[in-house]
Amino acid sequence: MTEKRNSYKAPGRADRIGISDIEFFKRWPDDEAAEKWFEEKRWPHKVACPRCGSIRVGRVQSRKPMPWHCKDCRKYFSVRYGTVMQSSKLGLQTWLLALYIMMTGIKGVSSLHLRRRLGVTQKTAWHLAHRIREGMKIEDFDFCGPVEVDEAYIGGKEKNKHRDKRMKAAGGTVGKAILVGVKDRCSNRVSVRLVPDTKAATLTKIVADHVKPGTEVFSDEHRSYLPLERMGYDHKTVTHSVGQYVDGLAHTNGIESHWAMFRRGYHGIYHQMSWEHLQRYADEFSYRHNERPKDTEKQLDEMVRSMDHKTLTYEELISNGTWARRRAERELAPF
Repeated sequence: MTEKRNSYKAPGRADRIGISDIEFFKRWPDDEAAEKWFEEKRWPHKVACPRCGSIRVGRVQSRKPMPWHCKDCRKYFSVRYGTVMQSSKLGLQTWLLALYIMMTGIKGVSSLHLRRRLGVTQKTAWHLAHRIREGMKIEDFDFCGPVEVDEAYIGGKEKNKHRDKRMKAAGGTVGKAILVGVKDRCSNRVSVRLVPDTKAATLTKIVADHVKPGTEVFSDEHRSYLPLERMGYDHKTVTHSVGQYVDGLAHTNGIESHWAMFRRGYHGIYHQMSWEHLQRYADEFSYRHNERPKDTEKQLDEMVRSMDHKTLTYEELISNGTWARRRAERELAPF
């Protein structure tokens, strides 16, 4: 099938090849077509056992209990095994459509919207979306620089909370979750991490994990970034408190643009993000930002590869959430 680039002019990214809803269902009309596509992307050269890595595998004609059988470890497997799709009863066309919806929805997609688009229950759509976000988890990588670093505070105002849930400490950031983002101007990639506080040790470690000493680092006037100079970074700041947002090459407009997109999704799509799952939402927006310059099918290709060796059961999702919420409440509680 010959692909044609979009003939219309779109702001910024008209050079990408997109996939319309009509084209999607023409290319993947059923689960069989979707399964073939998943297998081609996960095993581009030859089908390999996800347990032992052997290529001595055979197709099971009856597809029971699974479509493939390994002749070395003597186990059955499918393209779902060892990925976030493992043990899912949803059809592979449904999974592929969910990937397509979440990759092309730049402001995010709610579980209620997925429920309507996929014809599943809201609980299933919620679990499905978090499984996909688990696949979008970004491993730490090095930035070549220069980089911008900035923090964002997520959550409602204390004065708007019920009196019994308000924290005693004052301040506009009290009770809010803290995200720290690093953006590389060279590659335009973003990495975001949920942190318990904005102490110097916390913020400087985020920079040290991504950026080598000697690199230019731009931030606002937050005092916790001051040790960066002693750590060997070429640190430059802008003073937002007095209205200074650009000083030559020194600014944080790039990472703040990412926060603007994140907040649009927060307020307009999700309306509320719980602390226990906030890192997954941050990974979703970061992954989509990093993959956005690519054509839609290439984005889906990368998504299939990133889902490998990751699983998230419903029990793990809700149990880890309870543990993370209690930990966050302890860390963010005022002394």
